[in-house]
Amino acid sequence: MKPGRTLTSLTATALSLATLAACGSGGSSAPGETTLTITANAISGGKNSATADWTKNWLIPEFEKAQKAKGKTVHVLFQPNGVDDEQYKTKIALDLKSGAGADVIDLDGIWVGEFAQAGYIKPLTETAGAQVDRWEGWSQIPEAVQGLGIFEDKKYGLPQGTDGRVLYFNKTLFAKAGLPTDWQPTSWQDILDAGAALKKAGVPAPLQINAGTAMGEATTMQGVLPLLAGTGLGVYADGKWTGAAQGLKDVLDFYRQIYSGGLGDPKLQQEAQGRDKAFQEFAEGRIGVLAEGDYFWRSVIEPTAGVAPMRNRDAEVGYALIPAKQPGAGVRGQDFVSMSGGAVRVLNPHSENAALAWELLAFMHSAPATERGLAGEARITSRTDVNDKVLSGDPMLGFMAEKVLPITSFRPGLAVYPQVSVALQEATADIVSGRSVDEAAAAYQKKLEALVGGAANVTQ
Repeated sequence: MKPGRTLTSLTATALSLATLAACGSGGSSAPGETTLTITANAISGGKNSATADWTKNWLIPEFEKAQKAKGKTVHVLFQPNGVDDEQYKTKIALDLKSGAGADVIDLDGIWVGEFAQAGYIKPLTETAGAQVDRWEGWSQIPEAVQGLGIFEDKKYGLPQGTDGRVLYFNKTLFAKAGLPTDWQPTSWQDILDAGAALKKAGVPAPLQINAGTAMGEATTMQGVLPLLAGTGLGVYADGKWTGAAQGLKDVLDFYRQIYSGGLGDPKLQQEAQGRDKAFQEFAEGRIGVLAEGDYFWRSVIEPTAGVAPMRNRDAEVGYALIPAKQPGAGVRGQDFVSMSGGAVRVLNPHSENAALAWELLAFMHSAPATERGLAGEARITSRTDVNDKVLSGDPMLGFMAEKVLPITSFRPGLAVYPQVSVALQEATADIVSGRSVDEAAAAYQKKLEALVGGAANVTQ
């Protein structure tokens, strides 16, 4: 079975006939008609329900109508899923490996490199041709954000919604410490100096930069990787992983200065619910500066529906870009850095209607479709024109879209990354527990070499 004809997959036998019928499986195009399929880990009434509803109720009818206006009869079928992310990943990998699967596929951005290296997906231009480069949407997606769908300098997918990391700070505590309430540090030393002033003013935990394994991926994404980017390094570049280089040692030394210098709470980094506790302590005015993503603003300290609501959030909470170690020292010579996550949509390289599948993919990422997919919510999208329109009522999210997205970076989408991430978390845990920078860096180097196939795959 080929994509563009049915919804067959290697795991279809695990689905009920009723589910397959609901997905449109088993149908084929009549003469003069074309059938395309979309799949995502989304299902109405379940996981990512809004995405499933948007796909079925708006996207498909509008695309079919647009194609009809061009004189084409196109049917689009949606293949929903509502499973664990790893189950979904396995299903898609099996489909693509066997030459089956949907024409347009949702993927977590962190899987792109892994799928590309396996040959499961191809660069968009190899699948759909030169029309890809002519798409109007590229001019609306910041180059840094395009990186979510790029592997080894080739574009494999279109980025969907994304996010970014910043430094949040309590303006009341800053005023108490004699610090400016429009604070914008330009170096790591500025952060440490603010922490010292907050400590002198009696703030219990001046700085909260996630550390240790209890914080999980939040340690890596909110702490290690932005800091590493601030030294000019990525965790993976040019086919090699960053080992115990000077940049990594600088990152670990920054952690050391915070957690051995009384500027952060070491115990908080070791607690199973430490991140949630940090959220609560920030909301209660016990933490001065906290590094987090826009999720923190939208869902944690949101005044009415947050898990740790701050009633006076808009007036009391400031936000600043994460500075490089010093001006110009960041990746790409940047003064400020960030990290982002997000999902992409890719084309199935086995599609029998690749050119038309690209038209569908481009339509899905057009400004009208992107805006409609928000369902009235204020969330950051990959498109500048949509962000300018829908985020105008939220200065913080507007700041994130305007200032953070153009300077952001992404995790390497390779299979071993999660294990490398744990090793980085363990390195910060070593620092918090009192080990020296050299000891923690050496231990990380040893673990990294074991994970990635030896010293030849590690940059010193």
